[in-house]
Amino acid sequence: GKAQPSRDMIARLADALGMPLRERNALLVAAGFAPRYRETELTSPEMAPIRRAIEFILQHQEPYPAIVTNRHWDILLMNESTRRVFERLLPGGPRHVNMLRQIFDPQDMRSVLRNWEELAIDVLRHLHNQVAVAPSDTKARALLDEVLAYPGVPAQWRTRELGSTPQPLLNTVFGKDDLELRFFSTITTFGTPHDVTLDELRIECSFPADDATADFCRKAMSAL
Repeated sequence: GKAQPSRDMIARLADALGMPLRERNALLVAAGFAPRYRETELTSPEMAPIRRAIEFILQHQEPYPAIVTNRHWDILLMNESTRRVFERLLPGGPRHVNMLRQIFDPQDMRSVLRNWEELAIDVLRHLHNQVAVAPSDTKARALLDEVLAYPGVPAQWRTRELGSTPQPLLNTVFGKDDLELRFFSTITTFGTPHDVTLDELRIECSFPADDATADFCRKAMSAL
């Protein structure tokens, strides 16, 4: 019969493809091996040092927004500046805790996003790529189908090739009445993680793109 691939061969293939740790585990299990990478809840005692590091980053980002998301774009943590900005734009805050639903639901943050199309295309490109790279991730596939079904989403966005090249930085323009807030964001991930949870965490830090936005954030913090 055919020779079975060894565990090391699978590991080398996964390295060459740059596969996420969750998909590496799935590949190992499919080949008859035990999963290699554990998945530890962020709230567990052994993750306390990681949580402290994340909380330090979130606090250090004040007076500007910062959030932590998982692979399905659920917001796990946010700093107080994020809450202040959300509350000012949408009294009561967002309807959803999922960033994709916030962006695509017309009843949520989409209603105060002045560059909605640019932002939606950018996050959709990432989601399309995520679904392509991790075919076993049925929740990501379901999320893609869900956001594409929201009102006003162009049919051509269903294809993976969305035209314009991805922006090096994520730009967000919020607006409500005469208030306009402009941010650009950077994404931080954990280098060489050995845990599925860490591999999938994303820390998004937003910075003011103009003086008016910086001024608003500073004043909102000092008003507390």
